[in-house]
Amino acid sequence: MMKTRMSLAEHPFGTLKHWMGAEHFLTRGNSGVKTEMSLSVMAYNLKRAINVLGVEKMIEGASKMPA
Repeated sequence: MMKTRMSLAEHPFGTLKHWMGAEHFLTRGNSGVKTEMSLSVMAYNLKRAINVLGVEKMIEGASKMPA
């Protein structure tokens, strides 16, 4: 179980901590921290999607989204 957890869950959180400086959140209060974490997770997911799909497919998919 631990090997599965380490391979699936620990890597994204380690990456996010590294991006954030592994120190602390830049905002104060629950609302600010939630927003900061949400933006970090969204950036991580976008970066992963671009690495997996490629820039062309991401642009193509984004152009098909309704406004």
